[in-house]
Amino acid sequence: MEDFKKGSPLGLGLISGGLDSLIACLLLKLQNIEVIGLNFKSPFCVCDKAYKNSECGLNLYYDKLGIKTYFLQKENDYLEVIRNPKFGYGKNLNPCIDCRIYILKKAKKFADKINADFIFTGEVLDQRPKSQNLKALKTIEKEAFLEGKLLRPLSALLLKPTILEEKGIIDRSKLLGIKGRSRKLQLELARSHGLLNEYYACGGCLLTEKEFASRMRDYLKFNKILTMDDVRLLKYGRHFRFNHSKIIIGRNKLENGLLLQLKGPDDILMEAAEVHGPITLILGRIDVEVINFAASLTLRYSDAKNSHGKIIFGKEPKTLTEHLIVEKATQDYLKPFLL
Repeated sequence: MEDFKKGSPLGLGLISGGLDSLIACLLLKLQNIEVIGLNFKSPFCVCDKAYKNSECGLNLYYDKLGIKTYFLQKENDYLEVIRNPKFGYGKNLNPCIDCRIYILKKAKKFADKINADFIFTGEVLDQRPKSQNLKALKTIEKEAFLEGKLLRPLSALLLKPTILEEKGIIDRSKLLGIKGRSRKLQLELARSHGLLNEYYACGGCLLTEKEFASRMRDYLKFNKILTMDDVRLLKYGRHFRFNHSKIIIGRNKLENGLLLQLKGPDDILMEAAEVHGPITLILGRIDVEVINFAASLTLRYSDAKNSHGKIIFGKEPKTLTEHLIVEKATQDYLKPFLL
């Protein structure tokens, strides 16, 4: 691991690419604190362009502030956090408090490796109801073994001073006391320091979205062994649960290609034989009843004009040799199985 020590205190910042973590970094750089960024990746991230001409905003950290960013993946163990969060869920299946604890524990190990003096975040008091109220912030610190050691520069003046401030490592008077959802002050600071002129809120977590949360609940119910590779499939296509099988139908050419890439060795591929249509992927326990149901769905979402049509299927894209004639599924018939 590279040695980042350059004489000044070293802070490890959890950065999402959003405006808040950018300004948190700025406040510390203005105090001549050396800063390293740490970003966590997972299939649950919704990452669009937060700023004009920047992908997720992450390039700004280096381009404008000279901050090098490292990346860690949320691993399969994170799925067990989703299955059984100690502090419960938010609106849908988002275990926000447990997620922060998970991330901070891994960040603490990374900080030890690079000999960082402290960890900081861009969290703002009461910006998010589940994980950024005062009680939640205290719980997260305690569970991550960072009591008194976790700096939140944007809301520091509204929080109890950290050990860093008490020791004079951080000048508390140069931190902020922001509360709530408005980002007006953050944007003013970004503009005044030439970091950006416009900010477009984006990003988020798929676990907060109703449709994806439904798919994730289904995945947790039918799978004992959880993997991030499986979760990636939940992001694409129309999903159906029929008995103990999962049927995924591509919605466009891009999703058809992704389903082909993510196919497992035992999964079945299916498509309409004589008309344009979707790629269908079948996983789990597959029998004749499942094949017939998936075929009727495949015909339903194809360009077939007739109520009956030919469907081909098999385990490899180039060897879809099995075929059958089925009746196109009606909307009322398929609706109970749609996730």
